[in-house]
Amino acid sequence: MGWLKRVDRFLLAIVTAAVVATVLPAQGVTVPVLEWVTKAAVAVLFFVYGARLKPDQALAGLKHWRLHLTILGLTFVVFPFIGWGLQVLSPWLLSPALYAGVLYLTLVPSTVQSSINFTSIAKGNVAGAIVSASASNLLGVFLTPLLCWLLMTTSGGITIDASSVLDIVGQLLVPFVLGQLSRRWTADWVAAHPKLKLFDNGVIVLVVYSAFSAGMREHMWQQVEPLQLLGLVLVCLVILATMLSLSWWLARRLGFNREDVIAIQFCGTKKSLATGLPMATVLFAGSPVGLLVLPLMVFHQAQLMACGSLAARYARQVDDTD
Repeated sequence: MGWLKRVDRFLLAIVTAAVVATVLPAQGVTVPVLEWVTKAAVAVLFFVYGARLKPDQALAGLKHWRLHLTILGLTFVVFPFIGWGLQVLSPWLLSPALYAGVLYLTLVPSTVQSSINFTSIAKGNVAGAIVSASASNLLGVFLTPLLCWLLMTTSGGITIDASSVLDIVGQLLVPFVLGQLSRRWTADWVAAHPKLKLFDNGVIVLVVYSAFSAGMREHMWQQVEPLQLLGLVLVCLVILATMLSLSWWLARRLGFNREDVIAIQFCGTKKSLATGLPMATVLFAGSPVGLLVLPLMVFHQAQLMACGSLAARYARQVDDTD
C-alpha cells in the first residue's frame, strides 16, 4: 500500500501550499511572474497528458462500449445534473462562490491513476478501468470547458468570454493535441520516467498556491462563514455517497458482472484534482479561483478515503470466497 503514502504526501503538500499562500500570498512584482510560470507549467502539464494517454486504448476498448458509456454517462451527465440541481442550496447553505465551486467539481473528468489503482485493489476489471479513465480525461479536455460554458454561465454566476476560450485553446487544447501528435517520439520516454508524476504533483501544488494567493488578495476568507465551510464538507460527502450508491445500483441493474461493477463505481464516481485545478486557472482567469477550487479539493480527499475503504472491503470479500 505504498501508493497510499504517496497520496498522503501529495495531499499534505496541497494543504501546505494553501496555508503558505494564506500566510504569505504572492504580492507586488511576484504576482505577474507567478502567473506566467503557472501558465507555462499548465501548458507543459497538458502536453505531458497528451503524450501519456493512449488513444488506441479507447479504440481497442470499444468492444465493451456499454461499460465505457455507463462510466462516461455518470461522469459527464449524472454528475453535472446533480451539480446543477444543487443550486437550490445557494445562498442559504452555500455562498454563490462555493456553489460555483461545487458545480465545477461535478463537471471535471474522472481520475486516471487512483481509479485504476482502486479497481486493481478491489480485483475489478482493470483493463476496462484503464480504457474508461483514459477516455474520460481525453474527452474531458473538450467536454469540461463546454459544460462550464453551458452550465456555469447560467447557474454558476461565472462568465466565460471569448478571451477565456482562446486561453483554453492556447493553454490546454493545443499542448494536449501536440502531446498526442508527439507520442511517436515522446510516449516511450514518458513511460520510462515514472518520476514525471512528481512534476504533475508539483504543478498542482503551484496552482493551489497561485489560486489561494489570488484569493487572499481578494479577501477570500472574509467572504465565507465557518458554517458555510461545514455545509460545503457535508454537501461534498452527500454527493460522494449518492454517486457511490447510484453507480453500484445502476451497474447491477444493467446486468454487469462484479468486476465491471467495481470498475464502474470507482471510475464513474471520481473527480480529477490533477486535471480540474489547472483547468480552473484557465477557464476562470480573473475570477476568485481560490474558493472555486476548494470544493474539488475537499471532494478529492473524501473520495480517496471512501474508495480506499471500499476497495479493501471488496478485496477481502474475494479472498474470503476463495
